[in-house]
Amino acid sequence: MTRITLDITKSVEKNAEVYFNRSKKAKKKLEKTLKALERIKKKKEKIDRTKEQEKQQQSIPQKQEWYEKFHWFISSEGFLVIGGKDATSNEIVIKKHTNPKDIVFHTDISGSPFFVIQTENKTPKEITLKETATATASYSKAWKLGVTTVDVFYVNPDQVTKTTKAGEYMPKGAFMIYGKKNYIKSELQLAIGLKDNKIMAAPLSAIKKYSKDYLIIQQGKQKKSAIAKSIQIKLKAHVDDIIKALPTGGCEIKK
Repeated sequence: MTRITLDITKSVEKNAEVYFNRSKKAKKKLEKTLKALERIKKKKEKIDRTKEQEKQQQSIPQKQEWYEKFHWFISSEGFLVIGGKDATSNEIVIKKHTNPKDIVFHTDISGSPFFVIQTENKTPKEITLKETATATASYSKAWKLGVTTVDVFYVNPDQVTKTTKAGEYMPKGAFMIYGKKNYIKSELQLAIGLKDNKIMAAPLSAIKKYSKDYLIIQQGKQKKSAIAKSIQIKLKAHVDDIIKALPTGGCEIKK
């Protein structure tokens, strides 16, 4: 039951006018409230649709390219660069995926990957050489050891061989390097972004070429799994794909 209070000092018409004005204000407030609720509802529906679309996109398996079994990136000049993840993949990179005109990168540190610029008989410029050197350094054992710069060398494929001196043994993933080595001093740092909806980790200059949204990864104390979850929020990619792209050892996102 609604109680109405009348002002006895005012006429019936004046009292009616007061309640009429109050009802108008109340109606306007109600209309504004309903419009605000409608806006909130539409915004929520849009967010829900976006989340559902992202979920569906992530659930659709993408075609895996052959080079995704390795560390890989596309250089600023468009060269495919691949690198070994362990002794077995090092062996495969050199034996199966290195052509005579390609360029092979390595470090003198034990536990270093072999990286290869697949030149397709073209000549890479200095930017691609530096990017590949940075990737080689960053995926080497130096990352885990906390070393900030590494001397990376590159050679021609015919300088890389399993042939050893008498009595020596070359373990899986290791090769002898003969002849002149060309050295590049490289800092350890990578960026991670998306290229054609695939996670790509590479030197910053290459990532900027292909990815609008990216994060810079540097040495740190956080576990790869924790960093991967932070990257997932930014890039909307699979955590497993992100973890595979990160170097071995602690990481952190550069602020």
